[in-house]
Amino acid sequence: MLEMKVPSPGESITEVEIAQWLVEDGDYVEKDQAIAEVDSDKATLELPAEASGIITLKAEEGDAVEVGAVVCLIDTDAKRPEGNDAAETVVEAAPKKEAPVKKEAAASTEKKTYASGTPSPAAKKILDEKGVDTKSVTGSGRDGRITKHDAENAIPSMGSPSNGDRGSYRTKLSMLRRKVAERLVEAKNTTAMLTTFNEVDMGPIFDLRKEYKVTFKEKHGVGLGFMSFFTLAIVRALELYPAVNSMIDGKEMLTFDYKDISIAVSGPKGLMVPVIRNAENLSFRGVESEVKRLAIRARDGQITVDEMTGGTFTISNGGVFGSMLSTPIINPPQSGILGMHNIVERPIVKDGAIVIAPIMFVALSYDHRIIDGKESVGFLVAVKEALEDPIALLMDGDVKKALEL
Repeated sequence: MLEMKVPSPGESITEVEIAQWLVEDGDYVEKDQAIAEVDSDKATLELPAEASGIITLKAEEGDAVEVGAVVCLIDTDAKRPEGNDAAETVVEAAPKKEAPVKKEAAASTEKKTYASGTPSPAAKKILDEKGVDTKSVTGSGRDGRITKHDAENAIPSMGSPSNGDRGSYRTKLSMLRRKVAERLVEAKNTTAMLTTFNEVDMGPIFDLRKEYKVTFKEKHGVGLGFMSFFTLAIVRALELYPAVNSMIDGKEMLTFDYKDISIAVSGPKGLMVPVIRNAENLSFRGVESEVKRLAIRARDGQITVDEMTGGTFTISNGGVFGSMLSTPIINPPQSGILGMHNIVERPIVKDGAIVIAPIMFVALSYDHRIIDGKESVGFLVAVKEALEDPIALLMDGDVKKALEL
């Protein structure tokens, strides 16, 4: 009998949460088959079976388990069942146990008795204080009895009865989401965060992409998107304003020579912030390839802790969701984050005439403890200048060489 223990997802992680079992108790599993998804405070990872055999689950979904704890047993002596439906096969060496019944299913199959819908004394007192009718509460206790827990979670009616659906439900926050919440509150409470704004005429980048995006994709296998322009514009601005590429370490300011750019992407389990390492050494092709690789890994839930650790500056692109303007929140311990937004055709003045141009509002949130207003505004203006004149400031005047065409 093999005991499967929770492996360590990272150096500082001591606990994980069973997000979802991908198999049922008593199933026959193959070696390296994904049997569970586990949440840490930094990422969601798949747990592969260490051997083939009949599995016995030792933890339930939602349980927080310490690294090194046993979460399941695998009977490696059990024979592989015939046919495809291993879950329905009973193996003598390891009898199949009943799969855990979810609460929703249990509620629908419980036997109705005189106790159904009857509150316990403690529950009745709570319901009376809330003014909640017992008929509106579904009991989760034995034979449908209303427990104290049911009463505490019951929501009193607001105003007159309605014919519409007035249901509600609770879901437990994942460990990753709870950690994100903690870090956001920490950033607000421990930094002197300010935000400065500007606007960028994206016309020159539109023109470059229109002319070269097909050739670029044919040559390199990735699209020529906006992220490469923004990443390289930020690298240039960080060179000009190194305080933005710094962080507070005790009573000292730690400034980095390298530019590790974190990119905020939306994954199936929430916000992920993988890092483009040494962005200062990457070309347009290099940035686009790395963005694509990290985005796919985030989408597939394969991002590791190492891939999300150690960034020096962050880019957040709310524009893909239609955001016009926002104040992005700093990703601690970093000192700056750039917010990209949607691109809208707006009237602007050029050479004394009103013209229509594709405009993006950009925002820089920064830690005012180490970044002064002059540096923050100068940084954002430098980003704007590079985006509005990419051929001269990002490509050294040679587009084809910069795009490696």
